[in-house]
Formats: sequence, structure tokens, C-alpha cells
Amino acid sequence: MKVCIFGAGAVGGYLATKLAIAGEVTLSVVARGAHAEAMSRQGIRLRTPSGELVGHPVCVTDTPAQLPQQDIVLVTVKVGAQPAVARAVREMLSPEGCAVFASNGVPWWWKYATDHPASLPLLDPAGELWNTLTPARALGCVVYSANEVVAPGVVRHLGNNRWVLGEPDGTITPRLAAVAALLSRAGVNAVASADLRTEIWAKLLRNASINSLCALTRLAVDGLAEDPDLLAQAQALIADIEVVARSQGVELGSHVAAAREQLTRGGAEGGAPPVKGLRPSMLQDVLAGRPLEVEAIVGQVQALAREAGVDCPAIDAVLPLLRGLDRGLRVRAG
Repeated sequence: MKVCIFGAGAVGGYLATKLAIAGEVTLSVVARGAHAEAMSRQGIRLRTPSGELVGHPVCVTDTPAQLPQQDIVLVTVKVGAQPAVARAVREMLSPEGCAVFASNGVPWWWKYATDHPASLPLLDPAGELWNTLTPARALGCVVYSANEVVAPGVVRHLGNNRWVLGEPDGTITPRLAAVAALLSRAGVNAVASADLRTEIWAKLLRNASINSLCALTRLAVDGLAEDPDLLAQAQALIADIEVVARSQGVELGSHVAAAREQLTRGGAEGGAPPVKGLRPSMLQDVLAGRPLEVEAIVGQVQALAREAGVDCPAIDAVLPLLRGLDRGLRVRAG
């Protein structure tokens, strides 16, 4: 089986290391720059709390067209970069192959298999993903795994290891079961879900609150809990996500209490020990001067709220600030 990690940054680097060490597939990685050069030379080094792992992909390239057709492409580039790679991913897939999108926030295929199927202009402006790749070739993946690129070819894993996969139409298919099983055998705690949209809303409870405020304040997650005013703002964002999800027919129930508790535990999942200094992905992007996943995590949620006619005042307050921060980062990088 041929598997490619498209975009081996923090999340992709974690997956690539695990799959390379397991040795069950022919693993390729699409990356670029110093990170790609380091992975080609010395493999991918994954630093975990229990020690360092090193994985060696069969191929590391910045030219996906050089690779043979793939059975699975794990797409781990940021949401804003996904439309630009839609055609390359589509051309990489074997006739029965699928692309697994492991990313934060509302995915581009959100309205597939609904009463009003359509692409989302905020996430897929020209419809490249919807029309070229198509939702039928895609799987979604909700990621609970804290990782950070700390040097070229080096990824640090801080905690959490839960990956929830699903079909856009909510069915349990052989390909979905096969991908989940493959990841599980590689030591990735992956499960197949028949209700991925609920899982996405549950993760948005954390994304919209933690990612947004950490990006705006430059504080790690545990820093939010130390400030009552910031904690109250985070709780207000959680409440907004609960309201918008309900407008879409999803009751989040115990997920809300879990998200509130996670805030006070420095981002740790469940009964895991509190985490100190955890920097979520949007904060990592701010510190590195990279564009932010504003629309997937907050902008599209506001758009869904507008469609449903419900209020989301905390999101309305935070979204212009995040868009302004993102614009400033793009100007400085440009």
C-alpha cells in the first residue's frame, strides 16, 4: 500500500514518523524547504515525553507529480492552503484512493450529503476542492494531538493522541475502516465515526476558544486559566459554539463540560495531567509569522450562525481581531 503525507509539518510529521516506523506501507512525504531537506537527510525525529523516535520515509519531495499513484493521501497542510493543492492531490490518487483531511475547524466538504450541498466560499473560494477533488474522494479527521515543529526535521509531541475519522456522508465504509485500522496499527489512536460533524463541533469548542485567545494574547493554554477575564471570554466562545451547533441540529451535551474543564487543565485531554506551556496551532502560527486558520475555526462558524439566524456575540467580537491579526501577518510575510 502506498501512503503519502502531504505537508509534513507538526501533525504530518507526527503521522509520518509513526507510519514510517511501523513499516507497513510505502511512505512518501510532500514537504519543502529546510524541513524537507532535513527529513531527506536524517529522517523525521519525533521527540515525545518518553523518548525520541526516528522515522525514515521512502521518499521526501516537494514535487508531488514525481510520486506514483497513492492509495491514501493524508493532507495535513493548513486549511488556507488546501484549495491550492486540490489538483495535485487529485492527480496523486489511485482510482480507488482517498484523501484524508486532518485539519482544524469546519472542513471544506461540510455541506456534502445535506439538503443543500454546496462549497464554502470562505474555505474553498473558487471551488477547487469541491469540483476538482470532490467530497466523494475525501475523508475527514478530527485531531487531538499536540505537536510542534521545533527545528527542521524535528517535531515535538507534547501530549494527547486521539484521531477521529469519518466519511463526509456519515457512512462507515471499508475505506474508512481500513484507514483507521492502518493508523491504529502504527500506534496512532484512531477510530472511525458515523457522526463526524458532531465530533467537529466538539473540537470547535476547544478550537474557537483556546486557539483564538492564545493567538491574540500570545499566551500558552495554561495562561488563559490564570486570568479570570480571559477565562470568561473563553467560556463565552464555548457557549457560542454550543448555540450554533444546536442551530445545526447537534446537541453537544457533555462535550461542553469537557471543553470547559480542558481550559483549566492547560489543554490536557480527559484525565491526563495538566499541561504547562502548551501552544496550540494558531499560536504557533502567530509566533512563526504564518497565516492563520481564522475562517475554518471562527469565520465559517459565524457564517453558519448567520444562515440559521442565531446570535454569536463572542465570536462576533473576536473574529475581526483575528482577521486583522492574520492580515498583518500576511503583510509582514509578503
